[in-house]
Amino acid sequence: MSDSEACLRTLAHPVRRRILDLLWDTERASTEVAQGCGISRPAASQQLKVLLNADLVTVRIRGTQRLYLARLDKLAELRELLENFWGERLSALQAAAEGPSDGGAPAEDEH
Repeated sequence: MSDSEACLRTLAHPVRRRILDLLWDTERASTEVAQGCGISRPAASQQLKVLLNADLVTVRIRGTQRLYLARLDKLAELRELLENFWGERLSALQAAAEGPSDGGAPAEDEH
């Protein structure tokens, strides 16, 4: 499995996306993450471990606390990958949906 695929699988879980939202620009301990997501501290720790293994968060130890922060550089890489993937396909879909432009009114049915 590629790094990108692992990241996408990790982000498929709604609680993990909420955690990343909480960690976007503020370091937080697992207890703060648990409270912010409405889950237990063990559940928050489990989800943080998954995010850490996918390299989407960093951890810094301060005394007895482990502080987590989103890795915006990794998320930016993932965004670029998705924009490149979908950008080309959505442009092709738009062109196909719009069809050839003849500039005239639709033809009337002949009966």
